[in-house]
Amino acid sequence: MSLIMLIVMNLAVMASLYFALFVLSAFFGIHIDSQSMSGLFIMAALFGFGGSFISLFMSKWMAIRGMGVELIDTPQNEFEHWLVKTIQRLAQEANIAMPEIGIFEAAPNAFATGWDKNNSLVAISTGLVDMMSHEEIEGVLAHEISHIKNGDMVTMTLMQGVLNTFVIFISRLLASMMARDRNGNTNRMMYFMISMALEMVFSLFATAILMWYSRHREFRADEGAVDLDGANGIYYALAKLGKIPKEQLALNDDYRAFAIVGFLGSFFDSHPPIEVRLEHIKEYAQR
Repeated sequence: MSLIMLIVMNLAVMASLYFALFVLSAFFGIHIDSQSMSGLFIMAALFGFGGSFISLFMSKWMAIRGMGVELIDTPQNEFEHWLVKTIQRLAQEANIAMPEIGIFEAAPNAFATGWDKNNSLVAISTGLVDMMSHEEIEGVLAHEISHIKNGDMVTMTLMQGVLNTFVIFISRLLASMMARDRNGNTNRMMYFMISMALEMVFSLFATAILMWYSRHREFRADEGAVDLDGANGIYYALAKLGKIPKEQLALNDDYRAFAIVGFLGSFFDSHPPIEVRLEHIKEYAQR
């Protein structure tokens, strides 16, 4: 279901961008010539930033439906009452508006999303609820609230937009050079195939850069959790999560960057190793 939602969202993003180009051309007489350097860059920026920001604005809606998040409008039991009061207190301490709260069926994990720090969502999994104490859950919640306070959703979107823009621009520019014949004419099929291949290659480098920033952001969110809630909660929660195979903790790609733990290793991991984060938390708490 989440894969279908992702495909639908991507199609909606592309349709919205092409519709925007149509409106600019038909009603405002603004034509973007993708054959010129300036026109190509404008087109790349439109698709690079446009796709990122549309995804950001749809992120909360996508998370609720894609992950099957059950929103807590009115607490139904003792745990939900505690959860709402805890997030309310943490949000007040972080000086942000009360986020929406949800629970989803999955292995132990949690994430935050939303287009604005005052219009956000914090969701935790049933697996996390089952295995964590209240103190540990509170540490995880403080981590997610710190993501919201730091504006990580927006900064990640801006960085993604910049990277997307240059991936598209450089790929199309190189493809236009490589697909020309001796007479200077462009083979459109070759241009398309080369540009797609280059976008795939350059996207790997862009993803590595974005994930490097994501790992840096996780350290800041851990520090924020210590500031909001002390070191014990987040420390013992991570220590407990570190004993679970990473494959069991993985979330959908769209929410992984804002989860409490990541999945892949190497340059493409959105989160630092848990043992490194634990050491950083101890050092930060001592400072």
